[in-house]
Amino acid sequence: MRRRFGLRDRVMLAYGLLALGLSGVLALVTWSVVSNYLTNQRISSAIVETTDNANTLHYGLYGLTSSCGPVRRLGQEPACGTVVPQSPSMVMNLVEALPSTDTAAMLMHYDGAWYTVSAKSSDIPADMVESAQGGVKVDRRLEVGGDEVLAVGVPVGRPGEAFFELHPLNRLDNTLRTLKLTLILAAIVTALLGLAVGRLASTVALRPLAKLTQVAAAVARGRLDARLEAENDPDLGGLARSFNQTAAALEKRVIADARFAGDVSHELRTPLMTMMNSMQLIQNHRAELPTSVREPVELLGDDLDRFRQLVVDLLEISRDDGGDQGSRELVRIGDLVRAAADATAGREITEVAPDAADLTMEADKRRLERVIANLVDNAEQHAGGCKGVLVQAGGKGVVIYVDDAGPGVPEADRERIFERFGRGTPGTPPNPHRTGTGLGLAIVARHVEWHHGTIQATARPEGGARFIIDLPAKNP
Repeated sequence: MRRRFGLRDRVMLAYGLLALGLSGVLALVTWSVVSNYLTNQRISSAIVETTDNANTLHYGLYGLTSSCGPVRRLGQEPACGTVVPQSPSMVMNLVEALPSTDTAAMLMHYDGAWYTVSAKSSDIPADMVESAQGGVKVDRRLEVGGDEVLAVGVPVGRPGEAFFELHPLNRLDNTLRTLKLTLILAAIVTALLGLAVGRLASTVALRPLAKLTQVAAAVARGRLDARLEAENDPDLGGLARSFNQTAAALEKRVIADARFAGDVSHELRTPLMTMMNSMQLIQNHRAELPTSVREPVELLGDDLDRFRQLVVDLLEISRDDGGDQGSRELVRIGDLVRAAADATAGREITEVAPDAADLTMEADKRRLERVIANLVDNAEQHAGGCKGVLVQAGGKGVVIYVDDAGPGVPEADRERIFERFGRGTPGTPPNPHRTGTGLGLAIVARHVEWHHGTIQATARPEGGARFIIDLPAKNP
């Protein structure tokens, strides 16, 4: 199933993308400025170094001119002011003696011949040679032997003579590569920091919304007195006041309805007791009744029993809805469950595990006894009989299992059966757990929640339904 991004995820993602965008722009600008600066600096230093070496060669080659004094070379006397040509060995010695800071290769074209150190004359393009020999300084990036180099050509003296140096760019390329990786890593780290900041910011910004969700969920669970505490907030005050007013109005309405249901139920108790007593009197003289009347009397008796149970359940619901706080006292869970379950079933059906024998909790005895009694009675009357009640340690403290021998609860109805007058899924057979008044399991769910516990309906491994109650408890 495709996961949807929530509001918090979208805020976090927006922060991350913003951080990534800003860091990306900053990285590109930094890369452009720094790489251009380093490249220009490297070219400038190479040109300066090559020019200095060319000047050194120029002095060594042309510094010896004929004077008006005796200068002997090869047994001849050159004219005053003419250039004294150098021997090839002398030229080679001059080239080899030149200083080099980065193992640059050097080439010298002098007197129609090439003099090289760590290079070949074919490494220099012909157009560069022509430009340098014509008296123009030139530089160009080349690939020599698979390596990037910067070729610099400088005229030396006479036309046709030039000096070249090939400066390796490995250090520059390594520096630029390191800079690139550093900027990429910085952009990634910045984006991650942006996501973290976005997560924190969204958590802080959405905290009132989370609080609203919690309070709304509490109201939905029946805590009608839950309220928001942000009425003085300049941004959320209006929402908080509207929500609180709605919750207050709902609480008043529910209390009024509960009071009305309670009053009606109380008013019905007197005529109901009269009818029940009268029905009991009639049933005591059932043998004296005509045969044609006995069946209607039995049906009427059954309906009166259901009516009595409905009135009792309505009184219980109205008491709970009306804000009855009950009273808590320390009870031993195993003993309470055993007494309520065995009394309702009329036989011993309860098993208390040794690890749960001494577990206690602060409970409303009346409510907790009603929970067990309703579940056992439901199993006895409508689900083929109660197969057993088990109390053992676990969950929040103590777990109570109530099993029956009925057909079980369809998975689609396992939440709906705890609603008031809830019905099964349309098109499915009637649920035996809903054949009573429709309030018994709703009362169970409310009372379990009142004790800060949970209840769920599952399938019994041997067949039938299993109700699991998880309550907070502890050893004394």
